[in-house]
Amino acid sequence: MGKKNGHKKKSARKKPVAIIDIGSNSVRLVVFDGARRSPDTLFNEKISCGLGREIASTGRLADSAVERALEALTRFRAIADRIGAKKIHVIATAAAREADNGPDFITWAEGICGTKIKVLSGRGEAEMAANGVIAGMHDAEGLAGDMGGGSLELIDIADAQLVGGKTLPLGSLRLMDITKGNMQKAGEFIDEQLETVDWLHKGKGRPFYAVGGTWRAMARLYMRQYDYPLHVMHNFAIDADEAHRFADFVIYKILKSPETLLGFDELSKVRQSTLPYGALLMERVIRKIEPSTVITSAFGVREGLLFSLLSEKERNRDPLIASCEDLAKMRARSPKHGRELCEWTDKLFVDEELLENDEERRLRHAACLLSDIGWRAHPDYRSTQTLNFVAYASFSGVDHPGRAFLALTQFFRHAGIKEEPDAKIVDLVDERTIQRARIIGAAIRVAAMVSAALPGLNEHTPVVLDDEERLVLTLSMENAVLEGERLQKRLGVLAKLLDRKAVVRVDHELL
Repeated sequence: MGKKNGHKKKSARKKPVAIIDIGSNSVRLVVFDGARRSPDTLFNEKISCGLGREIASTGRLADSAVERALEALTRFRAIADRIGAKKIHVIATAAAREADNGPDFITWAEGICGTKIKVLSGRGEAEMAANGVIAGMHDAEGLAGDMGGGSLELIDIADAQLVGGKTLPLGSLRLMDITKGNMQKAGEFIDEQLETVDWLHKGKGRPFYAVGGTWRAMARLYMRQYDYPLHVMHNFAIDADEAHRFADFVIYKILKSPETLLGFDELSKVRQSTLPYGALLMERVIRKIEPSTVITSAFGVREGLLFSLLSEKERNRDPLIASCEDLAKMRARSPKHGRELCEWTDKLFVDEELLENDEERRLRHAACLLSDIGWRAHPDYRSTQTLNFVAYASFSGVDHPGRAFLALTQFFRHAGIKEEPDAKIVDLVDERTIQRARIIGAAIRVAAMVSAALPGLNEHTPVVLDDEERLVLTLSMENAVLEGERLQKRLGVLAKLLDRKAVVRVDHELL
């Protein structure tokens, strides 16, 4: 009976969840591998329909856009069924809720999707986007803005609570429709709308989380323009003044010579047309709010919806640690060994110069959980392959310097500390962080020599820093035969990094 129940629990966790987002600009299907804290995406497709491109001038969804959207929904329903999604959640945003023919469109769409469509209010859309930011960031704190095709949603994330919440008619397609391409008029209209929100000053000196495809496209262009070392959109952060300067730069380049803007030709025609308005809105938002940084969030309303489906216990899990634990279950020889490494390496970071803050300790534990995910790679390429895999993994809850740190720990874990990675991500971290990555990598290499990446590390082979400036590895009687030249060499490397003397001792009382 126990095995049967366990099997049911495991299967339920893997039931795909499909979410269809009917936006003002595009219609998108995302199928997640389950309702959990660190979901993986089984399928993701977007079709640009432009449902909201004429609402400001006509008050209606264009017939051609409706037809294109319904065709997309027909395809998406079939794909969700093929993947095996038992539950399909469908949401609709500004265009569908504001258009005169929106209710008719929703009725047709519900017939195709076979489920009730939730048409979000402006406040509801803001809250769902904010939940997406909370789902994707560790301890999110600041103002979030979700720019879609039909509207801009603004909300304050403070102490894990959502405060305020305002929707403004500042979507990219709406701005194009209202101003007919007049950028000066668009700027004036944006300023007028932002003035109606009397709590934006609360964002001064705090992060601003930028949500939405147009702002993600801006982040991608920035990376291309300045050869940024890590092409991951999520949690990409730059100083607000730098973001302001780049927004101005993008506007000028697109108006004068768009072909000289690196990466511009890689964007879709729709995104190219909306980008000037996204840049203009970003410039005005930064000027109005005066945030400290602008952080791009790849998580938005869809991820926010998935987050809302989780239990409170699951929502409270650390997203990065959850992702690393899942990877260890899929790729490591023993996930339990990774968890033991967290405790085993705790004892190495007790000296004053090595004391960690909460974030550093969290990242070290994540590195320990990832320590064995590369074992199947070819030994000659294991270090570089694992570095690249970790740097570009679909983690959430970690910023770019954190990604670089995790990738470097895995590089040193496989290559040893004498090797230097040929990777630009080194530029994202300081020397202290690189040294910490070396220490952790060296520690994992020692642990591998006595554990073979299997459980029992803490019970049979503990390690400590003692009062005599020594790094002491203790072996149980059963494990005394593991002492040898290779182990001594690796322990010596770790001891040197810690400015200690390496000692291996056998404890006859250790079981």
